[in-house]
Amino acid sequence: MSKMARGVIIIGGGPAGLMAAEVLSSKGLQVDLYDAMPSVGRKFLLAGKGGLNLTYSESADQFVTRYGASQVQIEPMLTAAREGFGAEQIREWATGLGIETFVGTSGRVFPKDMKAAPLLRAWLHRLRHPDEGGVPVRFHMRHKFVGFGTDWNEGGELVFDAPQGTISVACSSVILALGGASWKRLGSDGAWAEMLKARGVDVAPLVPSNCGFDALAPWSEHFKSRFAGQPLKTVAIKISNTTSNFGWRKGEFIITETGVEGSLIYALSSQLRDEMAANGSAIFHLDLLPDFSLERVQREIEHPRGSKSLSSHLKSRLGLEGVKMGLLHELLPKDQMNSALQLATACKALPIRLGRTRPIDEAISTAGGVRFESVTEGLMLKQVSNVFCAGEMLDWEAPTGGYLLTACLASGKRAAEGVLAHLKS
Repeated sequence: MSKMARGVIIIGGGPAGLMAAEVLSSKGLQVDLYDAMPSVGRKFLLAGKGGLNLTYSESADQFVTRYGASQVQIEPMLTAAREGFGAEQIREWATGLGIETFVGTSGRVFPKDMKAAPLLRAWLHRLRHPDEGGVPVRFHMRHKFVGFGTDWNEGGELVFDAPQGTISVACSSVILALGGASWKRLGSDGAWAEMLKARGVDVAPLVPSNCGFDALAPWSEHFKSRFAGQPLKTVAIKISNTTSNFGWRKGEFIITETGVEGSLIYALSSQLRDEMAANGSAIFHLDLLPDFSLERVQREIEHPRGSKSLSSHLKSRLGLEGVKMGLLHELLPKDQMNSALQLATACKALPIRLGRTRPIDEAISTAGGVRFESVTEGLMLKQVSNVFCAGEMLDWEAPTGGYLLTACLASGKRAAEGVLAHLKS
């Protein structure tokens, strides 16, 4: 096993790791960044294929509520008054990279060209060629972190599987930014969880977040052969459970071969997942016609239809067709389809029963990870000195898109500041 001596090491080349590297190198520290993949930012690039949602333009008070139970821990990282890195700071940071941003109609903030690649290229250029006073970051690709050396507490050694074989690397401090456990092919496999638990770190189990679900009863062959992959647009869903009653949320989602996925499902995935964990299954109610009242829907159904079929009648009077009509036929028995009141009620609150989440590797992100009780305010592990954590490794979750990215960047900055404070002390 060969040995090399380094300064501060960052493991993980996603947004959290890159932001930590930027903060440290700008302060004159030598940073060596290691990643198991051939290049950095792979999940970042894939997430931006449909348009890179950097952050959101909503008020700071509203923004922090998106982090649910973790709001108390995440808010200080975002608040400018505490030198945080929130939505406004992210836009300024992007501008500094030469990337113009704009606010979309939904309040989401995007690069002007909508792409992730130009921003990543500009970011890496600045890391390799920093402004005066900065130290170029050194990148080490295809180096998979496999554990701490036996003398970690004395010598600070990290062990990697590298192209030249197994190597042991010494450092003064390390920031772990290894991601969660989804999209394994892009480098985040969650293997770090067992390494840290072996060191006495309290790690909450990693579970899917922003994920799809399987229906409790499988779709019929007829239904899935016709409608799998089709979107349900202009609908609303609501979850009711034993502890909370969440209001209706409007949007769209997709029927899959096994169940449901898509933006509206992702937005409520944590509540659905937790309901499943508590009761073995979960139910959400689907409003197929959120712009119509129940009374109007019933009135239109009861309107004389003459020789028209029920499907033709519902299409002409209510615009119900395609996958929406398919769902009604899939889930309602004939006697309910022939009752105006029961059919109208189903159109406004069709129960969809879910049996399980899709596998964690398919999820956009994960919940769980290093509990905040196990780290200091500067995100250093209390059980393993000189080791800091950032990004999805920490136990928090947020809706997909800009909320995830904002907290990853902010936590990378906070971990780097934690390193600086620790080295100074």
